[in-house]
Amino acid sequence: MQWLRDMWTREGPGIPKDAPKRTGLALFAEILVREWWEMVKLNILFILLGLFVVTLPAALAAMARVSVALVEDRNTYLLRDFTEAFLRYFWRATAWGLALSGALAIGLYAIVTYAAGACDNLLLSAPLTIALVATAFIAVLACHLIVLMVMRDLPALRLLRLAALASVIRPLPALAALAFAASLWLAHILFYPVSVFMPATLNFSLGMFAVAFGVHRAAVMVLDLPNATQPHREPHARDAL
Repeated sequence: MQWLRDMWTREGPGIPKDAPKRTGLALFAEILVREWWEMVKLNILFILLGLFVVTLPAALAAMARVSVALVEDRNTYLLRDFTEAFLRYFWRATAWGLALSGALAIGLYAIVTYAAGACDNLLLSAPLTIALVATAFIAVLACHLIVLMVMRDLPALRLLRLAALASVIRPLPALAALAFAASLWLAHILFYPVSVFMPATLNFSLGMFAVAFGVHRAAVMVLDLPNATQPHREPHARDAL
């Protein structure tokens, strides 16, 4: 049974130290080719731990933690890293999951309501547009928040502030990542039943990896801002001397 244990606990593959550093889509493709088997196993772990529904936010956070490690090309021990992150972020992820899910639900309800009314009253196009923009921003905010949460332990309000700042600075990569994740499910629907195994093998983990890859740069930017993660301190009289 040694081979079975090694499949889940051994260190993931790396890259040659002298290899030229790639960026953008080329880097995304390179990591995907190198880590595809780890993503399949990560997808299975997410499904197993998310079966109880209430564990979905924590399973998402654990998957995000592993995905960030893949983006940063850090050594990963899949089963250990996933279970540790699942337990570590369980309560925080659950609280944020409930809050963000509620906000998205309200936004989607507003979109559906105003869209139905706008067919008969063009004046409702304005609130419909606002609802669309607000809901899209909440989705982008959620992407940045979950990645920032697994990258750095921060108080809730500071985490929310940095996630909002990152969402304003670089919203397009997060939107592109969400569109990519949505396209995976669209492909699953369009090519069914040929694509019947897509959700069980790659859809969840590849979608989260795309999100982590898309928002990672913005997350690093806001974390590197001066005093961004330091508590505010009133100047002491000695500091003025």
